[in-house]
Amino acid sequence: MKLFDTHAHIGLIYDDPLEQLRVIQEARQAGVQRIISINNSLYDFAKVYPNIKSMSGIYHAVGVAPSEVRNPGSDWIATIEKNLELPNVVAVGETGLDYYKQFGDKRSQIELFITQLEIAQSHNLPVIIHNRDAGKDVYDVLCERMPDAGAILHCYSEDAEFAKKCLEKNIWFSFAGNLTYRNARNLHETVLNIPVDRILIETESPFMIPAEYREKKRTMPAYLPSTAKFLAEMLEMDFEELCDILWKNSCKAFNLPEA
Repeated sequence: MKLFDTHAHIGLIYDDPLEQLRVIQEARQAGVQRIISINNSLYDFAKVYPNIKSMSGIYHAVGVAPSEVRNPGSDWIATIEKNLELPNVVAVGETGLDYYKQFGDKRSQIELFITQLEIAQSHNLPVIIHNRDAGKDVYDVLCERMPDAGAILHCYSEDAEFAKKCLEKNIWFSFAGNLTYRNARNLHETVLNIPVDRILIETESPFMIPAEYREKKRTMPAYLPSTAKFLAEMLEMDFEELCDILWKNSCKAFNLPEA
């Protein structure tokens, strides 16, 4: 078994570089062979990337999340583009829209989102999308600005009908530990109504603790097998077979070799 955690905020799990390395080693022991390291801000990327850049199986995304819309950083566009040239940086993100919290006005969020979609297009990279209470605008923007390399709707939170619309585009659906919650009926229905070859899984560490680990304070990449097992049961698939499919899907989504 080998799994690919497509979204983990390693820098939010622990600040200490040695603890970050331990998290990665524990993930590998649990069968999680690849991780996409995510940061919400360019400041955090600059702190985390040097600590783990040499770890095998660790890849990176760089971007500005909607939470940083009021202060994306000085010369932030040039900074993203410079960081995209670094080794093992394979995606733009996370970016997107979040209307749940007061992260500036909607127009500013949309402008930040569109600019990063344009950056992804110019660098032929996929984009990792955060969507919270903003599904319609996320979809409308993607209809006009979808990067050729595709998009990942991370920690998917919409319903099956929204997913069916997105199937027409080069979009992947990444499910986190909240898939394992009994009351996550919209996610369960979505999983059962989309092709398995469009599904990814993630931990969204340190958030979205799988039900199996609900007594823990934070999610770890090592917990990813729990979500994979739940997904295999839902789809009535052999666990190893599903892991193989998820691995291939993840490698394709981020344009990485399977071996």
